[in-house]
Amino acid sequence: MSVDPRTPCVIGVAQRTWHLRGDDYAPEPLEMQAEVAAGAISDAGATGDLAAAVDGLGLVHCLSWPYDDPCGRLATAVGITPDLTRYTSMSGTVGQELVGGAANRIAAGESDVELIVGGEALDTKRRLKKAGERPAWSYRSPEPPGIPIDTPFHDAEVAHEVFQAWLTFAVRDIARRARVGTRPEQHREHLGQLLAPFSEVAAANPHAWFPTAHTPSALVEATPENRMVGYPYTKTMVAVMDVDMAAAVVVASWAAADRLGVPADKRVPLRGWAFGTDATYVAEHPDLSRSPAMASVSAEALRVSGAGIDDIAVFDLYSCFASSVDFALDALGVAPDDPRGLTVTGGLPYCGGPASNYMTHAIATMVERLRSNPGSLGLVSGVGMHMT
Repeated sequence: MSVDPRTPCVIGVAQRTWHLRGDDYAPEPLEMQAEVAAGAISDAGATGDLAAAVDGLGLVHCLSWPYDDPCGRLATAVGITPDLTRYTSMSGTVGQELVGGAANRIAAGESDVELIVGGEALDTKRRLKKAGERPAWSYRSPEPPGIPIDTPFHDAEVAHEVFQAWLTFAVRDIARRARVGTRPEQHREHLGQLLAPFSEVAAANPHAWFPTAHTPSALVEATPENRMVGYPYTKTMVAVMDVDMAAAVVVASWAAADRLGVPADKRVPLRGWAFGTDATYVAEHPDLSRSPAMASVSAEALRVSGAGIDDIAVFDLYSCFASSVDFALDALGVAPDDPRGLTVTGGLPYCGGPASNYMTHAIATMVERLRSNPGSLGLVSGVGMHMT
């Protein structure tokens, strides 16, 4: 079977989680990023010089440390000379956007090989602060730009503190429950049953931050050890951001993979992708219980891939909060107890949600899963800001 030489495919992935405690700290984010970048290049198994062929570098925003030249420092550390670099804003979708953007450019003949990387040392930073220390990391920007987001928070929402994710995702959750017509206690049972399988996947994932399986009742019961974060969510039901994790993905054209001697069993073609947004502000949504953008991009990604939902073998649905999973299920027409499973990593509450970089881990894990089952299709979803 012939393959279009401009077909974009993932050819290398790598990820690592630093499970450290006490006075044992992870390396600084730049070192973490460089390690997984080199690992992804090596993972491709190329006989040619893959590092020299990298002409694009996408770096997920690093919340842990404000480097003065994030992409330039990483390129030097890895030994690559990309013509195009991009450093993202903060959002749960940016890792996926970087992969999709690389695929677009490769398909259009604008680049051949691109490297996407992200890494956070937020647990190490938290523990250093608790010990009364500051990170002695390199290349700090003399004028840190602050936390970049694509759209500013609305003054009215800031005044009423309607800009925290634990609140806005919970508001969407309650709106959906009202539309579905489920009573509060029944809904809490549903949330426990929805997320418990995520924790079971994490328990078998060596990269998971919390590799522990939970029962549905243990997840939803508020206790001193499992405090209520924002109704209906307890601490064990929401994303854990303070983690030390990094991941990288290499995307190349089929022709470049041929030229560089990448084995066929390392290549996972990117079949379809799409990005969209809902209204930015909470008050702009005529119906808080749905996401038209999720429905639109889900349908478009499947359409351009030439696949239907029944053709998907495995999913990884963004899970910062349970509402993001339920909204994705609604958009895709998939049941909560679908036997294919809803995550390959364990999700953000259990595998870990390293600031804006979860998607890079999800894609890396999905690639590993699909390599072990050649010809199968996987679908990953990302969610950013107030589920917009």
